Amino acid sequence: MIPGGTLSRLSIFPLGGALLFPRMHLPLHIFEPRYRAMVSDALARDRRIGMIQPRGPGDSPALFEIGCVGRIAEVEALDDGRFDIVLEGLARFSLVRELDVTTPFRQVEATLERAGDIEVLAMAERAALEIESRRFADGLGYAVDWEAVSRLDDESLVNGIAQIAPFDVASKQALLEADTLAERSELIVQLMQFFGRHDGDEGTLQ
Repeated sequence: MIPGGTLSRLSIFPLGGALLFPRMHLPLHIFEPRYRAMVSDALARDRRIGMIQPRGPGDSPALFEIGCVGRIAEVEALDDGRFDIVLEGLARFSLVRELDVTTPFRQVEATLERAGDIEVLAMAERAALEIESRRFADGLGYAVDWEAVSRLDDESLVNGIAQIAPFDVASKQALLEADTLAERSELIVQLMQFFGRHDGDEGTLQ
């Protein structure tokens, strides 16, 4: 659970498989009318949007309890009303309750996590993550610039993998909810080993 922090009202974008972490960036293409309205509203106010995963399909599905609020750092308004935006992660949040609103997009009351210090991995943890990442990428046929990867700081590497790896929604949520960078890194290694062994089996990869 997230330690108690600031209570805040957030407009939310429920999107399965899309994770945002503090200090990371998430590009999004906004095309649905309700989320175009959400972006317009956010731009007129504080530019904040809460990213959170839904627990299932449907128009208004139940939500997981932990998400991450982001600030619209870049925006391109397209001629047909769509937006291309980039969210910059600010803080994880814990869902308190959903609000009864008249807006086409959903809004919640949430507790924002206090900003933490940048974390680092032990050398052995970093090495284990890079080795397993190479195995996983090679197994799936991904082309990766490993020299560029080696230059990433630990937080960018771990959270970047968590954002882009093709894990299922529940696995992604577990990564978001990991309390420390070391725990998240260890979980990524475990998930890569599991999904790598089961690649091609029904229901293992999104």
